[in-house]
Amino acid sequence: MDYRQPPLLATDLEGILLPEIWIAVAERTGIAQLRLTTRDVADYDELMRMRLDILRDHNLRLADIQAIIAEMDVLPGAYDFLTWARAQAPLIIITDSFYELLAPFLPKLDYTMVFAHSLVVDSRGMLAGYRLRVVDGKRKALHSFRELGFRTMAVGDSYNDIGMLEAADVGVLFRPPDNVCRDYPALPVTRDYPALQQKITDFVHAAPPTAP
Repeated sequence: MDYRQPPLLATDLEGILLPEIWIAVAERTGIAQLRLTTRDVADYDELMRMRLDILRDHNLRLADIQAIIAEMDVLPGAYDFLTWARAQAPLIIITDSFYELLAPFLPKLDYTMVFAHSLVVDSRGMLAGYRLRVVDGKRKALHSFRELGFRTMAVGDSYNDIGMLEAADVGVLFRPPDNVCRDYPALPVTRDYPALQQKITDFVHAAPPTAP
């Protein structure tokens, strides 16, 4: 008898379900450098240190950033897509963002399971640093899911998603920038939710491997 491992979906958050948080902060504050994201900079630590330095130089506190985020909403069509996807297979959001920034979004995501990191905040409410749950956590999470017996599909859009996409049984880019497409031409690309839904449908209903 053929055995089909249960499917599991993993997706990045910003650019897939949410607008880019730091771009929204850049637009509200007028600080152009904050527009840089993992779609532009491959070194995550370099990117975060730059952000922390900019916030410190402009005396922006965590509460200031949270106030901007509280006015944001999920991307158009994202809620319906998420609701549909969760009905197809277990879904986990794996992001390199931070729990302290994501709290306002959790109700808008129906409290879907989120793996994120944590910020270090000093006594004045300034961001003093950040703590990763684990280095290269996205890739390691997908490896762990496979070791637990799941077939895995991962969705991302940025350089920091590549390890996760390559570790999954199926990895798909969603609305990636041209530079990511050029650097990783082997990864399939989708540009809208219906196309991504088709990829998920194909993955969930894929025939089990034929026994030798």
